[in-house]
Amino acid sequence: MKSHLAVIGECLVDVVESETSAPKAHVGGSPLNVAVGLARLNHQVVFAGRHGGDDYGRMIARALRAQGISAVLEADDLPTSVATATLDPTGQASYEFALDWVLPQAQDLIEKLQQAAGTIEHVHSGSLATLIEPGAGVVKSVLQELRQTATISYDPNYRPTLVPNREEARNRVEELVRLADVVQASTDDFELLYPERPVQETMEFWLQLGPALVTVTRGASGAMALARSGFAEQQAFPTDVADTVGAGDSFMSATLSTLRQQGLLGAEQRTPLQQISKHDVAQVLHTAAQAAAITSSRYGAQPPMAEELSAALSHNPRPPMA
Repeated sequence: MKSHLAVIGECLVDVVESETSAPKAHVGGSPLNVAVGLARLNHQVVFAGRHGGDDYGRMIARALRAQGISAVLEADDLPTSVATATLDPTGQASYEFALDWVLPQAQDLIEKLQQAAGTIEHVHSGSLATLIEPGAGVVKSVLQELRQTATISYDPNYRPTLVPNREEARNRVEELVRLADVVQASTDDFELLYPERPVQETMEFWLQLGPALVTVTRGASGAMALARSGFAEQQAFPTDVADTVGAGDSFMSATLSTLRQQGLLGAEQRTPLQQISKHDVAQVLHTAAQAAAITSSRYGAQPPMAEELSAALSHNPRPPMA
């Protein structure tokens, strides 16, 4: 059986509101968006995230099936989680949440994932799923177990409205950073979690905790990354922004897809991943930034298909490194 990529985390419905249009409902949640992005880039994906048996839950189930993603959890009796996203005039989104995050026991969830996937090469998690109890403790236990046979990626996607105690959030985030091989955050995450120091200092601190690669998205200012081979930057691709919903998640999906193409995912590749070259880091940033630009050019979290991303990259090739 071909190896799978697994994603564990919240799935919800984004209700997007703005001054210029009627509310629109989109299937979302950062981990689900990453799963969709990976599936659209031709990876086999299993997804563990709860949803209810209501209309929004059925919308999520249909969306997963449409992308060929194997959902390992059946609908439960709780309401499907909802995020209300309010767009400002530039397309930037702010969120309010109605969220339930409960999961089976860790060993039960691992068994469900393994039954659905067979071999799991890589596991991604993050966002509310790693910060909100009771599910967050389950997610941490699952990652601790699965990292013996898979690489791990993590995106905190920190929301202070849900975890207002910064010290508590920072401790939880750092626990997950220690478990991860690849970590992504936004400059907003860093400024909220570590307002007392520059972003690059926090990148260096996180790298010392154990990951092989730390990437940071900066919106219209592009992205940057730090590995043991050095620091790299990538400018954002010019695009007409519809909204930024899901852009960071597309960046994460394309990062993982590129690392997989480079042969750097899977527990047996952990040492080569730790030694990733500056050339390969630059390729990761270039591809991920292009994916984020495509997503930002359309409404809702709509990551690119593999063919779209390939065509865009052929028109915007990465210049040779000096």
